[in-house]
Amino acid sequence: MADKPDIQEILNETDESKKKKKYNAYVKEMTPTHCWWLNMIKAFLIGGIICTLGQAFNNWFKGMGMKEETAALYGILCLIFLSVVLTGLQLYQRLAKFGGAGTVVPITGFANSVAAPAIEFKKEGQVFGIGCKIFTIAGPVILYGIFSSWVLGVIYWVLKWF
Repeated sequence: MADKPDIQEILNETDESKKKKKYNAYVKEMTPTHCWWLNMIKAFLIGGIICTLGQAFNNWFKGMGMKEETAALYGILCLIFLSVVLTGLQLYQRLAKFGGAGTVVPITGFANSVAAPAIEFKKEGQVFGIGCKIFTIAGPVILYGIFSSWVLGVIYWVLKWF
């Protein structure tokens, strides 16, 4: 048996115990290894930078004389805009590859998940490309978010009667 088992060699093996050993060796060889601590530090760093940028936008807009709520809305819009622009320039994917879960800061990650399929499928046209594919990732989030809020509303309404 070679050090790196071939998938065809595994499939051709008739002895089940040898097949299982070869398969486990194959899986171990093919599974990428990651440094969890380094990934957590990168995610914390990128997520922190995104949140700090959002706070900087809020402070900037408040400094321009806006109320807290208005400044926060404009800050969110700026983060969404930057996320979509970076997605269009294919820089958000690089950032996500480096920062991992840190780029899933809710507003920027959601904007990326809406913009990426739209950009990818624009060559298929406005209706069948962008229109059909724009919510392929974000659609289930919207659907289950609305549905779960409805279920919780019904539960709250029922519990009000007791």
